[in-house]
Amino acid sequence: MTLTVRPLTPERFADLEAIFNAKGCAVARGCWCMYYRVSGKADLTRPGDSQRRSSKSALKALAAKDPPPGLIGYRGETPVGWIALGPRADYAKLAKSPVMKPVDEQPVWSIVCFVVPSAFRRQGVARELLAGATAYARKRRVKLLEAYPVDKSERSAADASWFGSKRMFDEAGFDEVARRRPDRPVVRLRVE
Repeated sequence: MTLTVRPLTPERFADLEAIFNAKGCAVARGCWCMYYRVSGKADLTRPGDSQRRSSKSALKALAAKDPPPGLIGYRGETPVGWIALGPRADYAKLAKSPVMKPVDEQPVWSIVCFVVPSAFRRQGVARELLAGATAYARKRRVKLLEAYPVDKSERSAADASWFGSKRMFDEAGFDEVARRRPDRPVVRLRVE
């Protein structure tokens, strides 16, 4: 499969909604990729319908900003996946995370989420989203990409795979730079 990967813009928000509303994407509908962008007990972190609406509105507002909050992968005209990435500073929750806290002071862009509907899983969509994100980062002159994959021998539940697998990042050339929990490394790729 060859995907076309495009930044989220207000004009493409309906495509993102199609992905998040698809079968197998309930977790994405719960947070609208805002969970790691906020810290503390704010409206965007309290579970419930109000939180989901607020998170969706917040992500839609971010779609109009630069840099965009992520990229959508398309097979032809069909949206088939999402990858959330951006400057580490945009993800407030990472600073306090025991697993994902900063490794050093180098400026990095963080990859925090993959969303692939059930109908498109096991077809290489996440790998192609990662390749598209790397190409996008290079175009934006980002020097380092960082991610926080899961490293387990057994397959995780499909709806809990939003971080991606370490194996996928290894195959894409990322190197492990920290491991604060046995199953959760921090990996980086020098993009230059």
